[in-house]
Amino acid sequence: MAIDIKAPSFPESVAEGTVATWHKQPGDSVERDELIVEIETDKVVLEVVAPQDGTLGEIKVQEGDTCKSEQVLGSIGDADAAASSDAKDDSAAEESKDDAKAESKPAAGGEGKTLEVKAPSFPESVAEGTVATWHKKVGEACERDELIVEIETDKVVLEVVAPADGALSEIKVEEGDTCETEAVLALFSAGASGGAAPAAEASDDKSGSDEGQDEKVGDKILAPAARKMVAEHDLDVSKLVGTGKGGRVLKEDVAKAVKEGTAAKSAAKPAAKSGASKSDAKAAPKSAPTFEGERPEKRVPMSRMRQTIAKRLVNAQQTAAMLTTYNEVDMSAVMELRKQYKDTFQKVHDTKLGFMGFFVKAATEALKRFPDVNASIDGTDIVYHGYQDIGVAVSSDRGLVVPVLRDTDSMKLADVEKTIVDFGQRARAGKLGIDEMQGGTFTITNGGIFGSLMSTPILNPPQTAILGMHKIQERPMAVNGQVVIRPMMYLALSYDHRMIDGKDAVQFLVAIKDLLEDPARFLLDV
Repeated sequence: MAIDIKAPSFPESVAEGTVATWHKQPGDSVERDELIVEIETDKVVLEVVAPQDGTLGEIKVQEGDTCKSEQVLGSIGDADAAASSDAKDDSAAEESKDDAKAESKPAAGGEGKTLEVKAPSFPESVAEGTVATWHKKVGEACERDELIVEIETDKVVLEVVAPADGALSEIKVEEGDTCETEAVLALFSAGASGGAAPAAEASDDKSGSDEGQDEKVGDKILAPAARKMVAEHDLDVSKLVGTGKGGRVLKEDVAKAVKEGTAAKSAAKPAAKSGASKSDAKAAPKSAPTFEGERPEKRVPMSRMRQTIAKRLVNAQQTAAMLTTYNEVDMSAVMELRKQYKDTFQKVHDTKLGFMGFFVKAATEALKRFPDVNASIDGTDIVYHGYQDIGVAVSSDRGLVVPVLRDTDSMKLADVEKTIVDFGQRARAGKLGIDEMQGGTFTITNGGIFGSLMSTPILNPPQTAILGMHKIQERPMAVNGQVVIRPMMYLALSYDHRMIDGKDAVQFLVAIKDLLEDPARFLLDV
């Protein structure tokens, strides 16, 4: 008996989705809970898994078509139920052979067919994207569902995978070029390794003859495009790691080395000229541009994420009556608690005990006491939130992102620390989902990890307040008539004066200060 495969229930704010990728085809056997299709909405990509063991039958909604909440996408049945579908597929394959011959030589099992590699369907709010990185080059063999290209939009980085086993035969949109939703990015020759891929490889060798053939440098074999990049960036070839056939160094390998700074000939040389120390050189941005000449300049386009950050920050300052109040907190109690329990905490919870967990829990308690700080403005309405969803600013190579901790009042300290570590790792890998960065009733940003002693954080609309943490620095303080050295941190609370009165803002920040200077109060709920 056939069972329907349905789209998930979409949130109220999502009207429809787009079928992005079918990971199984009619006639393929599937196991229960195995991923079979992905639905892309304007907020996140949803995965649909098999409801039972069986064979995929008819696909009712094709890739690129839209679907509504809980719409039937296809069906799963037994092998007999799928037989008629298989017969139809075979017939359709026969009919398309003549068309396939015009593109490439047909091979047994449908191999050799030319497919289009398209950009995903962008959300309505995203007009276009930029091709960030091609992970495969023309002629390089790849497997079905293997990552081949990344598209960077102003919200998130989208991954495009191979539609079948085979190889790219032509790239139509180069790195750095813009593309619209569902634009054709490349042509793909489907076929087993040793079929379409070698043919494409031979084609690539001919088309790349203007750059020359592969060249052996030391114990490395460099592709022409890779050799050119090595010369441009003056890299140490011996430090490059080749991922091509037989260890061949590809353009993507060189680009990765440039980004990570792992193949620079001498990191100390630039520092020596400017008088900078080794630690200063390590602190330099990974993607810092290289310059030549006496008065060099380099012009590069803003990434879409950077453009969006710029627009949001300017908009926040233009629309909100932003004001900042400052205070300082003695971190002695928190530091002593960490020192006393850090080893036990890591052994029990398998994560380090950091500072951010204390700030998140203290802010949660303060937000419950001051609901105006946990509210947002929607037109002429004030929206009060009966929960605490705290965004934590995380720095990545692509820019600042703010993933959100949900319902922090019910989270334990260990849960907060684990989630923040996970956010940081996935932010640097570009794996955060759009849904994880939306919403939030309050934000915490920590400039102290970069050495900031004092700053004025900018609001994260539509939130009405943001807390800025800073560097912990020992300073002489007057305590009970005595001058003592204490580890102090400046705190900054920026708030929207349209919503929050100065008195409430000051008292909110004082509440956080008091809770952190006596952490047992909120840990014991007293």
